Amino acid sequence: MTARVARVMIDSPVPALDHPFDYAIPDHLVDDIVVGARVRVPLRSGGRRADAYVIELAEQSDFDGQLSAIDELVSPIPVLTPEVWRLARRAADRAAGTASDIVRLAVPKRHVRVEKAWLAAEEPKPLSIEPPAVEGYADPDRLTAPGTRSALSAIPTLAETDAGVTVGRWAATVAQLAARVLATGRSTIVCVPDYRDQDQLQSALADCVPAHAVSRLDARQSAAERYRAFLECLRPGPRVIIGNRSTIYAPAAELGLILVWDDADDLHAEPLAPYVHTRDAALIRQEDSGCALILAGHTRSVEAQRLVELGWLTAVEPARTTSPRVILSDPAQTGETARIPSAAWRAAREALAHGPVLVQVSRPGYAPVVACQRCHTAARCRTCHGPLGIRSAGAAPSCALCGAIQAGWACDECGATQLRLVTRGTGRTTEELGRAFPGTMVVTSDGEHRVERVPARPALVVATRGAEPVADGGYHAILLLDGERMLAREALSIAMDCLRWWANAAALSAPRAPVVLVGVGGRLGQALATWTPESFAAAELADRRELAFPPAVRTASVSGDLSAVERAIDGVDPALYRDVLGPTELPDGGVRSVVRFDYAKGAALAAAMRAAIIANTTTRRRTPAAKGGYRPPPSLRIRFDETEILQ
Repeated sequence: MTARVARVMIDSPVPALDHPFDYAIPDHLVDDIVVGARVRVPLRSGGRRADAYVIELAEQSDFDGQLSAIDELVSPIPVLTPEVWRLARRAADRAAGTASDIVRLAVPKRHVRVEKAWLAAEEPKPLSIEPPAVEGYADPDRLTAPGTRSALSAIPTLAETDAGVTVGRWAATVAQLAARVLATGRSTIVCVPDYRDQDQLQSALADCVPAHAVSRLDARQSAAERYRAFLECLRPGPRVIIGNRSTIYAPAAELGLILVWDDADDLHAEPLAPYVHTRDAALIRQEDSGCALILAGHTRSVEAQRLVELGWLTAVEPARTTSPRVILSDPAQTGETARIPSAAWRAAREALAHGPVLVQVSRPGYAPVVACQRCHTAARCRTCHGPLGIRSAGAAPSCALCGAIQAGWACDECGATQLRLVTRGTGRTTEELGRAFPGTMVVTSDGEHRVERVPARPALVVATRGAEPVADGGYHAILLLDGERMLAREALSIAMDCLRWWANAAALSAPRAPVVLVGVGGRLGQALATWTPESFAAAELADRRELAFPPAVRTASVSGDLSAVERAIDGVDPALYRDVLGPTELPDGGVRSVVRFDYAKGAALAAAMRAAIIANTTTRRRTPAAKGGYRPPPSLRIRFDETEILQ
């Protein structure tokens, strides 16, 4: 029978519209409408039209009245595949969000010129490659077998591609696993935190996967380039799809493997509603598709450790133990209080005779935080009371929030006018090292100075965490500074974050090169020195279980107007949650409460929270739009599993 009804998803963030709508298919579109196509449909209110996606075709509708007809077929290409739609629906339901918000991440904006070129292009030739060996792991076939789920500990060394490019050993391992899956006629999705990781992975893939079988979905791409890469993923046949967090929603023919690299990285946390983490979306998609799943990293996240202890993930270690040579320089043991102790100076001087040296610091800029020289009170802006910092040598202090220059600053507590540097960023560290090592090139790599690679010649590379360039052949020494200051940040995950930052930097060292960790000892320092991050993750998880902190329990952060927050929580059955923390005041004038609940109650509690969102949007008093069409933000926001609610 010919389908006469199209069930569509309206592309709208309005929660009340987050359900399928039935529309009649006009006679002239019966042969062209397919599942996943973009269409334009009428809305009964105000004679408006809305963009939509066809999610299902049927012979008839359950609606007794007369159906409105689809106005227009925007594109015949099925850009929203059934698998991606199921993922979007399940992920949105788990996070009490709308599926259209996730589809907006999954499907790029349409470009007609790119679409026409793609339709006119020839189909790619069938692939035929030999599966490469996976160096360092005993049973790679078990890792990629359908239905398996693994927590993979990466080998913390470097590798060299056939083209002579130095990459992390992890990138070579991921490329080899993806090539083995590709050889079986299945696709692989690899999600990495940022463009640096994507570049390393693409270089490693060039050794074992044909270039036309690799699609890269990059946030730095132009809209047209991203749409072209997305359309290539729609073609039949296996592919390797790499990119950042939204790549988890990419269409893939015969999906065989999902691999998430460094899932604890903050860049995997989606900042847009409904705030679904890459790891959570990967777990949902693996369960739906039956493919293999690998969470890989130099360290193991606490969330992955919980899944390992539950038996949901299988821990996989390298067949041979290889770890960097970490040296601890703890003031409690050495008695030295200098920012760069003598052991670190010696290691840097000796290493500079052979090649580059990496110096990791906590903050970018020159002196991000300053204080009164006399009473040590933090220096504050006279305009907005924000923290003051110094952007360059000799510059007057300025506010980090409003940017106001604070010439003639005086301390509010004691009246002194002299400042002391509380933190030294990349700029100040570069200046100090330049004076200490005259004639040596000093390279800065941070958010403002992006350096991806340095040659194998003597140089000092000063980098913030996560911005460390890859050195050809590896660094001959690595100094990890400001460890004590990194740990001073008030965040639940700070210990695990620091361990991950240091481990990722240590993995860039040349064989047997010294890695000096300054200012940190104890259990955390020993975990890095003995390279036992899994044991540290297990201990951290045990502590969080005792305190009922995530991921031992799930959380829902409910923020907004006090009345809206109270109504939302009052509408939830108390049997669904453990307790409610708050409300506490927020800087923007609203309040926030945190609901803690068990995983088994997640679906029911998310449904109740979603009902609260719909009720809030439909019952709150409407305010007229201000000049320019501005409307105030919603008075209620709900975010599940927020990573830093205890910050």
